[in-house]
Amino acid sequence: MAKSMYAYVREAWKRPDRSEVKALLWERLQTWRREGSIVRVEHPTRIDRARSLGYKAKQGIVVVRVKIRRGGRRKPRYTRGRRSARMGMRRLTPAKSLQRMAEERASRKFPNMEALNSYWVGEDGRSKWFEVIMVDGHHPSIKSDRNLAWLANPVHRGRAERGKTSAGIKGRGMRTRGRGTEKTRPSIRSHANRGK
Repeated sequence: MAKSMYAYVREAWKRPDRSEVKALLWERLQTWRREGSIVRVEHPTRIDRARSLGYKAKQGIVVVRVKIRRGGRRKPRYTRGRRSARMGMRRLTPAKSLQRMAEERASRKFPNMEALNSYWVGEDGRSKWFEVIMVDGHHPSIKSDRNLAWLANPVHRGRAERGKTSAGIKGRGMRTRGRGTEKTRPSIRSHANRGK
């Protein structure tokens, strides 16, 4: 059976360092570094990934590229007397992935839209880039779409901030094991309150 165009794109992006994507990214990153932190893009960079996460080329849907600085938290050195091990300088990592932070920043920039999902598009030594699919739930073309109309319900406000996107669900440890409703573990909050 013949492979679709999306299959070839997906295959190339699986190992970007070993396919034609390497040269493309090398050129693109030079431009992206000079751009702002949050940039609206005309078309998704990875059309196969965007479509699998719910993107459609229609009014009411926007793709935003977000640049996030890599690494843990930056904290100024504590100046008062204490042991260096207790200064809280190293190994201070946030409880969220960089992808979740990118989704939150995009939803703050576009307050009338909701972050549907996001995917990785590139990285260098200093930054990572993610593309976030933003949806305007109150747009007539979205309200009439049976797959996306649920976003108009006010229950779904603040999806990115509440960890309801795919990256958020993964970060909260809510991925199912495969066959049923069992989760890998309870949510972080419920796990912390277990002994009380």
